[in-house]
Amino acid sequence: MKKLKMLISSVGVVFLLCTTQSLAKFPQVDEGGRPAAAYLPKNITFDPAIPTPEAYLGTEVGEWHVRHDQLVGYMQALANASDRLSIEVTGYTHEQRPLVLLTATSKTNQNNIESLRKQHIAALDSKQNANKNNPLVMYLGYSIHGNEPSGSNAAMVVAYYLAAAQGEEINKLLNNAIVLLDPSLNPDGLSRFAHWANMHKGKQLNADPEHREHQEGWPSGRTNHYWFDLNRDWLLLTHPESQARIHQFHKWRPHVLTDSHEMDTDSTYFFQPGVASRKNPWTPDANVTLTEALAKFHAKAFDANNVLYFSQEAFDDFYYGKGSTYPDAHGSIGILFEQASSRGHVQSSINGDVEFADTIQNQVTTSLSTLEGALANKAALLNYQSNFAKNTQKLIDEDDVFGYVMRMPKDQQRAQAMLNLLDQHQIEYRGISKELEVDKQRYDADSSLFIPLNQPQYRLVKSLFSTRQSFTDNTFYDVSSWNLPFAFNIEFDEVSQRHRRRVKTSDSFTLNQAGTTQIDAKAYAYAFEWHHYYAPALLQALLEKGVKVRSAGETFTATLTNSENHQFGRGTILIPMALQDQNIVDTLSELSSQSGVPVKSIATGLTSQGIDIGSGKMAPITPVKLLLVGGEEASEYDVGEVWHYLDTKVGLPVSVVELDRLKEVSLKDYTHVVFVSGDYGPLDELFAAKLSAWIQDGGVLIGQQSALKYFESSGWLEVEIEEDSAIEEAFSTEGLRYADKEALEAKKLIAGATYEMLIDQTHPLFYGYQRDAIPVFKSSNLIVKSDNSPFTTIARYNQEPLLAGYTAPELVKMIAATTAVISQPLGEGVIIAFTDNIHFRGYWYGTNKLMSNAIYQSAHIK
Repeated sequence: MKKLKMLISSVGVVFLLCTTQSLAKFPQVDEGGRPAAAYLPKNITFDPAIPTPEAYLGTEVGEWHVRHDQLVGYMQALANASDRLSIEVTGYTHEQRPLVLLTATSKTNQNNIESLRKQHIAALDSKQNANKNNPLVMYLGYSIHGNEPSGSNAAMVVAYYLAAAQGEEINKLLNNAIVLLDPSLNPDGLSRFAHWANMHKGKQLNADPEHREHQEGWPSGRTNHYWFDLNRDWLLLTHPESQARIHQFHKWRPHVLTDSHEMDTDSTYFFQPGVASRKNPWTPDANVTLTEALAKFHAKAFDANNVLYFSQEAFDDFYYGKGSTYPDAHGSIGILFEQASSRGHVQSSINGDVEFADTIQNQVTTSLSTLEGALANKAALLNYQSNFAKNTQKLIDEDDVFGYVMRMPKDQQRAQAMLNLLDQHQIEYRGISKELEVDKQRYDADSSLFIPLNQPQYRLVKSLFSTRQSFTDNTFYDVSSWNLPFAFNIEFDEVSQRHRRRVKTSDSFTLNQAGTTQIDAKAYAYAFEWHHYYAPALLQALLEKGVKVRSAGETFTATLTNSENHQFGRGTILIPMALQDQNIVDTLSELSSQSGVPVKSIATGLTSQGIDIGSGKMAPITPVKLLLVGGEEASEYDVGEVWHYLDTKVGLPVSVVELDRLKEVSLKDYTHVVFVSGDYGPLDELFAAKLSAWIQDGGVLIGQQSALKYFESSGWLEVEIEEDSAIEEAFSTEGLRYADKEALEAKKLIAGATYEMLIDQTHPLFYGYQRDAIPVFKSSNLIVKSDNSPFTTIARYNQEPLLAGYTAPELVKMIAATTAVISQPLGEGVIIAFTDNIHFRGYWYGTNKLMSNAIYQSAHIK
């Protein structure tokens, strides 16, 4: 109890004064945090000149969830105070938060850091034997899921250790290693969740799982600004966070990369190797061996403190687009850590209360055990990375495939997006200098690309072009196919070694650019073709400028102002000067240049073939106002993908309205309503009638995946959706044991595979497409059947639909020839239904433009 002194005044009033301390707080406050030193081994001394996290923050680590600005500020303070550390901004998030990377090593190494980096990369490129004196390069990455914050909070403690720890052990580490520390792989999501957790923290910590602190609102902090899972984006590179990170990865090519996550509160702690049979087939077995060697250090550290953990079960290491797996394709050892989450400051579980500070402690523990284990296995790690290049070359020499040839599409903007992806992954490609024929398919010299297998990125290339459909272990935590040309709807063939002499290549490849648009001010009309990827963006920009436009429902050949005849396809956008009430020439020229979409100047309204410019089949396109249904019942990933596409690729403002507010909204203010995958049971019959009336008055209703169940039950779609019971009955249980239950359930799922759908190019939803069959990504076992009318069922799966990835034969048989896309008129409006996710992770360029077709070309659907 604090000392009190009693003073009596002249009027007899008694005062209680504190002499040396203030009164104790009452009721007592449970702060929940710890000083940084408490998270670190007890036998360490620290440099007092280095600021501690608690001194910088004003609170102990774990008392509050650290904000991203605080995290960055502390990293900067450490770098300013320590000659062991340097810091750089590697990029910025969508919300303009800086992505920072801390480099920790000895002062001597810091003074020669660029030389050491170049020396390390040069040794890899030259396939030299490892130099035992070279430092290890280790990359510690934290909290790519923003609502898994123990990693980012632990990063402060680990950074403090690297900057301030003293003694022989830390000196040995810093002399023999370069530690790259990425404190927050998802700053926008981390900031969103930190605000949520902190705003619900009381002075008395509440462990009740039902408390609002532990029931995060929609959208969750797991995702980034556009609600994407960044841990699935290492390969796809849809977002600036991933692009910056991959640049640093290839700049350094670390020996070890860690990826710290959280999982279910009732779990314990997981570290790899996981299930060995679930690794990518292009990942060497030696990778698993080294991961096991490091795992012994994690186990030893946890055993010393009686921490529960597990290792050789759950998760998979197959998809090269995850943080713990992408490194495996490059000779690095990627390691996944998963900590049971407090999802706040403390939460009860079957293992007792999970305290935030304890989750931070475990992430600190495995960060240090990684450093210790890597240093103890330095020779093995150096040799592994050196031998990786040599073993890759052996695989190249033994491979029956020489490389892959691709036919670049008419849509060069889509092709350029693919080339940008190849460049970021440092995949080599060349042009074809002589016409090539493969399996009776001709690849022209001026429009074909060749990707040789004889290159350092051999394993990644094999993975990106894989059409594999059978696997040793068919249980997938994530997707089983991410084939690059399928995603971009680009035709390709593999070229065998025996035909390698037919391949004549140039040193490089550059797409033929469309050139600067020359707008003739005296033109009768202007036109741009719909096959260009950014044609919808140009159209949207024109609509916002008040330009009057038409869409061609049939093909036509028009005479241009330069006297040339040009054939235009269905969906071509027309801008007749007769309709304009403003001078649009400068506007059109500027917007065409910005979008990269060439505009043609038409001399006359009379065409030599097809419909004329004034035809009734030139449908007016009016300004769009789109409502996208969101909320707890909708998949935040799918909502985010639609929003991201329309916002960043089309430039269309999107009104996201949560389901619980949908009944209050006036639908007459919107032209289009989009439902993604979700559970729409909370919407009652009254709203269904309201939405039905809106469609009949001319509204366009668009849905994908499980939203089709709601459309069907509401009577808008005349389809049959296969019951779950039918799928269950397709799989026999004869001869199975209880232990086989998990494997059987996995067979009933389609985690992610590529299917082929047959399309009708004459339908408005497929305007701009050049082939009758296109690949689509399938991530659910939704099966839709219709009457197969050619006027409503406009895309069906092929009879043998599986192109790549795993699906059980029973499901493939059930899906074959069923409905992929429905377009069904209702009154003056239309319902458009996609069985699959056409925007998958922002990567599936081959189908995401279907959303623009559904929005802008729907006036043609009768």
